Amino acid sequence: MAKHYDVAVLGAGIGALSAAALLARRSWRVLVLGQGWRPPTYQFEGLTLARRPFTFLAGLSPAWRRVIVELAQSQTFRRHVVTLDPMFQVLSPKMRLDVPPDVQAFGREIDRTFPEVRRVVDDLYVELARTNAAADAAFERDVVWPPGTFWERREALRAAAGLPSFDGARGGSLLAELAPEHEYRAIVEAPARVASHTVTLPPFAVARLHGAWTRGVARVVGGEDGLVRFLEERIRAHGGETRLGERAVRITHKRGHASGVLVDGDEDLTGVGFVVSDHGTRALLDLSSDFDPPARALAAVPRLIPAEWRFVTSIVVRDEGLPAPLGDEAFVLHRGAGGPMLVHLQRRREPCGAQGATVLVAEALLVEGASLPLSRAREAVLGAVEGVLPFVRRHLLVVDSPHDGRPLWDYRSGRRTEVDRGALRASGGSVDAEPMAARWHVDPPGFHGLGAEPIRAPLAGALVVGPSVLPALGQEGELLAAWGAARIVTRTDKRRERMRRHMWSKVELG
Repeated sequence: MAKHYDVAVLGAGIGALSAAALLARRSWRVLVLGQGWRPPTYQFEGLTLARRPFTFLAGLSPAWRRVIVELAQSQTFRRHVVTLDPMFQVLSPKMRLDVPPDVQAFGREIDRTFPEVRRVVDDLYVELARTNAAADAAFERDVVWPPGTFWERREALRAAAGLPSFDGARGGSLLAELAPEHEYRAIVEAPARVASHTVTLPPFAVARLHGAWTRGVARVVGGEDGLVRFLEERIRAHGGETRLGERAVRITHKRGHASGVLVDGDEDLTGVGFVVSDHGTRALLDLSSDFDPPARALAAVPRLIPAEWRFVTSIVVRDEGLPAPLGDEAFVLHRGAGGPMLVHLQRRREPCGAQGATVLVAEALLVEGASLPLSRAREAVLGAVEGVLPFVRRHLLVVDSPHDGRPLWDYRSGRRTEVDRGALRASGGSVDAEPMAARWHVDPPGFHGLGAEPIRAPLAGALVVGPSVLPALGQEGELLAAWGAARIVTRTDKRRERMRRHMWSKVELG
């Protein structure tokens, strides 16, 4: 083997990069491979289009706070974020609700739109505040979430003992006083649906995710690209190596323990002590095809069944077609001929490449097996957006989705012109349809309905930190998994563990 690293990290999600940064900070030699990661944007004739929206909901999570404190980057990162006001909006053809950070202003919004449930809403947010304060205290602990060993389960259950709504039961207390058909249910549930990676959300997950949207949402300058660059810089600053454009095509093992990766294009193996992946257990095992996992370990990995798909459409529109009060984050509640549709609508503030124009990134949740075909999804999403922003149609410039494989729509001449996808190849776009991200049904769910795949894969020395570990908690679940994986790796070397404890006396403590 020509090269050797302590840890190979496969993927460029927030969990993978956070784990890599922590391990590099703790003096482990880290190699990060993007493993097919695609940049969040691509270009068309100077216009910036999006593959996916990005909202950093975990910015106030204790899991993220622990990461940047250990990296000694709290003050630096604060300069990379802008607080949103309103935090988000909920839009339907007959209603617009702003959710501002100011409590009194939010109360006035409720009195304006839903005065009949003001008391119920007040009680709901008191309960949300209580649940999230208890969750913050639990997630601040140096604990592996979800736990794997006997001692990890003991630590986690002790930390979670005081958490309300943590029994994994469905339905229950949060919305019990609202009528089943009341529109405010959707206002609570829609942000949680968009933020999670699973379709079955226990009350604790709903409280945690809705709380993430209502405790103060911030926009990262540069979006997902900005956060990736921030974490890449930390990895490199501590001696790690990042190659986001490369991928491992094989994982080798020695007596059932990960021992090397073969990077695509290399002739020689790269030796490793651990492999950390954000692509899920089965994808990781596919790379180690000569490893026969124990039947019991394989049976412990739940099935992740796609139940919804995230279909993303970029809509470039002249600014005069957008109402001034439209915020950066909105949820469109649409009911069309094909049934109800939820669209997460993001208004990008970064320059899009056209003077006097804005990119709207619309992410629709498409139900698996529904009657709406992928070949008509773009029209359905555009129709949902036009239902709440009626002047968009006459001010369209460009519409495109990376997921349907259809030509880009160019309206700049005054009529719709279809542009072959081959024109996008040179500027980062794809000729073929790109896969959509899934929201899963987990069979069976684990760890109080929040978890799915364990951090430890059946291959010893291989760890999973992506959306499949704690899918009900969204980004925070990925960060908790990253912290747990870094803890597991660090504890295998007593010298580095002692070094880390000594290091905590030197890093910032706030």
